[in-house]
Amino acid sequence: MNQTSLVQELVCLPSLQKNAAIILGSLLISMGINFFLIPFQILDGGLIGIALIINYLFGLKVGLIMFLCSIPIFILVWFHYSEMFYNSIYGLLFSSFVIDFLGPYRDLILYYVDLTSFSSSVIGGFIVGTGIGIMLRYETSTGGTDLLAQYFSKWVPLNVGLIIFIIDGMIICLGGLLLSAETFLLSILTITAGGIATSLCTMK
Repeated sequence: MNQTSLVQELVCLPSLQKNAAIILGSLLISMGINFFLIPFQILDGGLIGIALIINYLFGLKVGLIMFLCSIPIFILVWFHYSEMFYNSIYGLLFSSFVIDFLGPYRDLILYYVDLTSFSSSVIGGFIVGTGIGIMLRYETSTGGTDLLAQYFSKWVPLNVGLIIFIIDGMIICLGGLLLSAETFLLSILTITAGGIATSLCTMK
């Protein structure tokens, strides 16, 4: 193998790993949302939570809402931190597509799996958190409010994790007001399980 081929291989390796992380992470996020959260009207944090609220109230597709709501955030980031934009745009596009693609198979899966709302909120949160954690580990993500938090952290003296927690808390509270107290309590379990899973995946 000549030196040029070796350099090309080393350059392509991280890209292949990132693409694999986007595919696996998106599949896990979609499975967690479609098969565990939506059947019991449970929310997650971030942009996923906003998309789920709109889905529960108006029946619009979660992936499509995620994409549309991300546009202003990506425009903002594009003008200030283009590297963040490129690291997240592919994750957003693929995850949005996979979420809506697996939606029609929800009833088929639920026919064979019988879970309570409590177990579904914990398992769903852990699966979604694992998907997000895998993507973050390879420096990509679904964008959304996580991307917004990274942007704000450069301007305000707060940790990214704290900013994400504040945003997630506001979304969960909004969902509780618009939907039900049960949704609020189950969603707290979801974001807790998701946070643990994401932390485990991104641990050095």
